[in-house]
Amino acid sequence: MPSVSLRLGVTIMFAMAISASFHSAGAADADKLAKQLVAEYERDFRPLEIEAGRRWWDANVTGSDEAYRLKQEAENQLDQALADRDRFARLKQCNAAKLADPLLARQIRLIYLQAVPKQVEPELLKQMVARANGIEKQFNVFRAKVNGEELADSAVKKVLKQSLDSDERRSVWEASKEVGRLVEQDLLTLVGMRNQAARQLGFADYHAMQLELNEQSQEQVLSLFDELDELTREPFRAAKREIDAKLAENCGVSVDELRPWHYHDPFFQESPAVFETSLDAEYAKVDVIELCEKFYAGIGLPIDDVIQRSDLYEKPGKNPHAFCTDIDREGDVRVLANVVADEQWMSTMLHELGHAVYSSKNIPRQLPYAVRGEAHILTTEGVAMMFERFSKSADWLRQMGVEVSDPKAFNAAGAKMRRNRLLIFSRWCQVMLRFEKELYREADQNLSDVWWGLVEKYQLLQRPDERNAPDYGSKIHIVIAPAYYHNYMLGELFACQVHAAIAREVLKTEGRTASYVGRKDVGKFMRERVFAPGRTKTWNELTKFATGEELNARAFAADFAEGKR
Repeated sequence: MPSVSLRLGVTIMFAMAISASFHSAGAADADKLAKQLVAEYERDFRPLEIEAGRRWWDANVTGSDEAYRLKQEAENQLDQALADRDRFARLKQCNAAKLADPLLARQIRLIYLQAVPKQVEPELLKQMVARANGIEKQFNVFRAKVNGEELADSAVKKVLKQSLDSDERRSVWEASKEVGRLVEQDLLTLVGMRNQAARQLGFADYHAMQLELNEQSQEQVLSLFDELDELTREPFRAAKREIDAKLAENCGVSVDELRPWHYHDPFFQESPAVFETSLDAEYAKVDVIELCEKFYAGIGLPIDDVIQRSDLYEKPGKNPHAFCTDIDREGDVRVLANVVADEQWMSTMLHELGHAVYSSKNIPRQLPYAVRGEAHILTTEGVAMMFERFSKSADWLRQMGVEVSDPKAFNAAGAKMRRNRLLIFSRWCQVMLRFEKELYREADQNLSDVWWGLVEKYQLLQRPDERNAPDYGSKIHIVIAPAYYHNYMLGELFACQVHAAIAREVLKTEGRTASYVGRKDVGKFMRERVFAPGRTKTWNELTKFATGEELNARAFAADFAEGKR
């Protein structure tokens, strides 16, 4: 999967200790008030943000009770500062004013949007933080148990990739889903709290609120996903028929007997490795981290300092997934990962380090603190996805100095895996978006039926016989990154669109396989056209600035079109 790469909102503050005389300020005083608010935001709240970011990192790396206690304490301090009603009223007044300075207006707008969800009862905020932390910790320490043996996340995926025994596959798949049962009640309680908070603030529910605070709307996103559904439905159906035939043959079952545990990934969000050539074999002989360092340095976006600060390998209690975080917006950027030498982790590390280069490492320090970040979660996901694609290219590996035993076969398998991945991931994102919308619209329904109904409709998987389990709860994003996942899909659109612009304007070529190896002009394009604006532009404004067009599906459609290379 695209890595978890979770931006948990630890950088969403404002500071506003201002005199009451500004309440009646006219238009001429609005800019003065806004400047004071922004200055105090950086002065007073930035230390709280940094402390919360560090505590969040420690908790995910160690999984210890003490680390989670300190994380929760730091988040509560931040929430308490954000929740001051009098300060918020003054910020709201400033946000509504027509400020003369567009950059100042943008800063106020972002600070205001981030402050809105904290304007609820303080005790409710604390309860939500405590509940979310408790669930997150359960995920981090959970290990699937099969026949009394605990399996790390990588071991689960290895069985699902390699085993030809359907019974073994089913046992491991079901064991990996047990975390859903563990967190189910806490998750539903948290959903209720989130909805309570959203309705206190005048929103229909938490899902609608989250999208609006991220400068989106349910209508806008659903309209785009409906278009993607039409665009991908039949190509996906054709690709899945081919995949199903090979999966059935490999496991000695009929196509009708295929169930979710046959698909090499617990959620069928990745393309199963059913091709004659295994991409993993080539990565068994390389140092994934060293290759990443060499690649990013070659395009003029070095990441050696990020590697030094990161925590990259498995250990007990550690978050089993992967993410990148910018602690201070001053260059303290880190990646948490659990690297093993295979293609998936090569892809994942290219992805996470793509987040790293689109951070305060390369966003100009001259930008004000409030806008010194990526334009939007979908744009940083898009950048990460654009870079991750190279793991499936033998040409890329050879240009990086890695000999590939059969480049033609590797490229053929990689191209098909990439095309299938775009289709498969698009359908999986349909499930996530629509399930979360339903979850927050009405949590008091048979959510297992809702989940599996969407899986059957969009992923064409057969529901396991008589299964009635909270499998939706085994997806960590639903717990700790609510109403986020659709941005991965929008990020794919952004990735395809930016890559097309680079191929056209920098590399002077066409096609999805155009390479960036050793091309510092690619890094220059990214710094100037994607990174430099920071958050001064909205996601759609940045897309147009970088590519000449607002976000659309045309480049994405061309990328998975049959025969396109």
